[in-house]
Amino acid sequence: MIEVSQNYLQKSIERGFIDSNIVAPLTYRPQLLLNNEQEQVLPTLLQELKTCKEFFISVAFITESGLAMLKTVLYELSLRNIKGRILTSTYLNFNNPKVFKELLKLKNVEVRLTDIDGFHAKGYYFKHENFETFIVGSSNLTANALKKNYEWNIKLTTLEHGELINNFHDQFETLWTKSYPLTIEWIRQYEQLYTPPNTNQVVLEVPMNVLENPLSRTLEIKPNKMQEKALAQIAGLRNQGAEKALVISATGTGKTYLSAFDVRAFRPKKFLFIVHREQILKKAMQDYQQIIGGDLDEYGLLTGNSKDIHAKYLFATIQTISKQEILNAFDPTEFDYILIDEVHKAGASSYLKVINYFKPSFLLGMTATPERTDDFNIYEVFDYNVAYEIRLQEALEEDMLCPFHYFGITDFEVEGEEIQSTKEFQYLDQEKRVDHVLERVSYYGHSGEKLKGLVFCANKKEAHTLATLFTQRNHPSVALTGEDSQEVREKTIRELENGEIDYIFTVDIFNEGIDIPVVNQIIMLRQTQSSIVFIQQLGRGLRKHPQKEFVTIIDFIGNYENNYLIPVALSGDQTLNKDTIRRKTVDMSFIKGISTVNFEEIAKQRIFDSITNTNLSTQKNLKEKYEQLKNRLGHIPSLVDFMENNSIDPYVLIGTNKTYYQFLHKMKEDIPNLSEYEVQVLYMIGEELMNGKRVHELLLLNELLQCSTLSKQEFIHLLNKKEVRTDYETIASMERILTLEFFTQAFQKRYGGQSLVVVENDVYELNIPLQNEYFKQHMQDLLNVGLRKSEKYDQQKIFTLYEKYSRKDACRLLNWRSDMSSTVYGYKRVEDSCPLFVTYHKDEKLSTSVHYGDELITPELFKWYSRTPRTLKSKELEKIIHAKEHGVKIHLFIQKEGAEGTDFYYLGEVEAEANKAQQEKIETLKGDQVDVVTIEFDLKQSIKMPIYHYLKNEEV
Repeated sequence: MIEVSQNYLQKSIERGFIDSNIVAPLTYRPQLLLNNEQEQVLPTLLQELKTCKEFFISVAFITESGLAMLKTVLYELSLRNIKGRILTSTYLNFNNPKVFKELLKLKNVEVRLTDIDGFHAKGYYFKHENFETFIVGSSNLTANALKKNYEWNIKLTTLEHGELINNFHDQFETLWTKSYPLTIEWIRQYEQLYTPPNTNQVVLEVPMNVLENPLSRTLEIKPNKMQEKALAQIAGLRNQGAEKALVISATGTGKTYLSAFDVRAFRPKKFLFIVHREQILKKAMQDYQQIIGGDLDEYGLLTGNSKDIHAKYLFATIQTISKQEILNAFDPTEFDYILIDEVHKAGASSYLKVINYFKPSFLLGMTATPERTDDFNIYEVFDYNVAYEIRLQEALEEDMLCPFHYFGITDFEVEGEEIQSTKEFQYLDQEKRVDHVLERVSYYGHSGEKLKGLVFCANKKEAHTLATLFTQRNHPSVALTGEDSQEVREKTIRELENGEIDYIFTVDIFNEGIDIPVVNQIIMLRQTQSSIVFIQQLGRGLRKHPQKEFVTIIDFIGNYENNYLIPVALSGDQTLNKDTIRRKTVDMSFIKGISTVNFEEIAKQRIFDSITNTNLSTQKNLKEKYEQLKNRLGHIPSLVDFMENNSIDPYVLIGTNKTYYQFLHKMKEDIPNLSEYEVQVLYMIGEELMNGKRVHELLLLNELLQCSTLSKQEFIHLLNKKEVRTDYETIASMERILTLEFFTQAFQKRYGGQSLVVVENDVYELNIPLQNEYFKQHMQDLLNVGLRKSEKYDQQKIFTLYEKYSRKDACRLLNWRSDMSSTVYGYKRVEDSCPLFVTYHKDEKLSTSVHYGDELITPELFKWYSRTPRTLKSKELEKIIHAKEHGVKIHLFIQKEGAEGTDFYYLGEVEAEANKAQQEKIETLKGDQVDVVTIEFDLKQSIKMPIYHYLKNEEV
């Protein structure tokens, strides 16, 4: 391995400093680390930590949020007894006392402080098995520096005797010996002397108790960027004559202020605000006073205790205003502007009663979660006018929410077994479970000086029991359930806000509508049953507050079937596509801003197991998503509609139904009939072409759908215009697909038995009857989906790195004359190409009689085992070992495990190290010895680290 590293390192240095065209592995290559759209500093830092044997960090500035980003990987390192050192300082009083307390929690990290004048060093040094890496530049250990700010950092790799790394190490050791250890006694002294640095930032807080607000003051309050855009779109709808509109906005993005701004612009003679809880009502009225101003007498409540029905701005609970005697007190046209908050509840009879009674000039609905599992169509109520929509990821990107650090950690175990269901709680050792929770919660911490936490439990008994046990452990806590009155709830919330208690334990009464901005820690002690509820609960901590920099989300993940919902909720992915959800779990870089998602190793594996073992595409799930989109659009969706609205992946939708036409029949839609042949054609296009992995067939069919015939010359011109391949072999392969010549007889029969396209005298002619307009619409829809999907593939190349392909895909895209996927097995050479298909983690129950030891040694080196019995003299292997001399290109495809299905990640072209091919003996399951050949392949492109660790089961 030392020789391998030295060889790789030499190539990398040559590429970095001499010639950028030299092929060199990414692992050792000099890199400039920035925070841009493609990458952040953080993933590289995590990768180096995860794989190192020892680490040293020297930084002037450390923030709690920056340290939180590393806590999961540092915890995993502590389990492997990997230790490190951090050198920092009190330069400019930037580091607050609390961050030093957080550093003391790192049991495997020794921390020292230097008092060197002007200490401003920023360097990260990692010792690996046979090389060393250091990162130096502008990034301190702060959240902004690691994920958001524009930074310049150089990453360099060296062997241990390199001069530069030795100088770096010597400087660190010199400073280290002159520094003093971080202790709790030192922190106490520092607290006495500490004065926060002047950041020249002014935090503006809106006063809560306002009786009057003059117009001049209200006009000083301006809408934020999101609100400006939403207000313009609401006004635009009104100008077009719309009388109703719906706003979909993530929790914490200022929906109430938004509506108040719109009411201020509308200037109603009388306004009605409706919501389901009095606590929300009172806060909304205060917000409106801030924005609209005016006399207190103009504002009134309509609740069980207040009946200010003559107020110009009336704030009513639905429970009160829906009473018939209350409704009768109002003229149906009395309010010219009505707003319903948390409007996803409007399917209830009480809401419908009120909506049907009043006739306002304008009706606005607001919700963070319009999705419903019943048959009620909230969009229909608002005439399908969605004025504005902003979901979690967009809100984070716009910096509208408080950043969060999510930690998915392993739930409590009893005698080595995790909690399997909430029913087992009563049988657990409750004391030990609380110890486990408090230990993990203390490690991951919270932002701000005083803990103010919200804990979501599985049931009422658990909430009360845990609140008692937490209180006994010096964390004063109160349990709140649906049985508690509004007065008790408000009192308990005030106690949390005032620091009288640390935690509120609840089941689901705080899922929505409750505004407690001071919450800086959320603990989830229940399995995720719904992605909607998950986001509602996470959202309780996302409101900004001057006393917190971020909110900590700690999710205790057991061995639950629904764990797949966690990445679904965090990403907002609704495709039901297992591969997409896996990718979102493997790489969480899609989380915007300085928020992060971190999974401890076992917890992440639980999620992967859940994705693998759960049938996401059940008819129930498909029907639910279908009806949600149909309700939103007001008509039967097309397949493209699902893509445009971030709903089910069309490939998943038709996967168990063969065609969308057949799915619509199952949904009992009243649609025109298609012939058996038309259905077969749709099946073929959906099954073979809609994935977009090669665009040629889609482009030709799309053109022929418009004009029936097209010369080959015209088609080649179109391909050149689209900048895709026009080589003879690819064109011939496309023709074999569309004439069905490529497919086996069984598939030809399944796809209608006749050519979709006739090729004659260099002219393409569509061979599909198009008299049925409804059939033509379905065919066009499939082609549109395929063309959209094709955009993620590099159409200049045969395969696209890290996309997934089946053996059948490989046969088609490698331009083989026929589908030989049933005989490809692990590898097959046809003319000048040879795909290798590897299942990395073999299922012992399903694998062959031989245990193969295929192994990714590094992101650039793969050790492969041939079939058995084979020797170095086997002709098929000679062409692989000496592929370069024979002009054969070898393509590597790997899947993590067989349960993932038929698709494999494409990891690029590989080249055998011919001198390292070896003939070995391996043992069969029966104990026999058989011949096998092992070959080490160099990958032309280093594997991306998230994919590499995922395949090897090494999570970062």
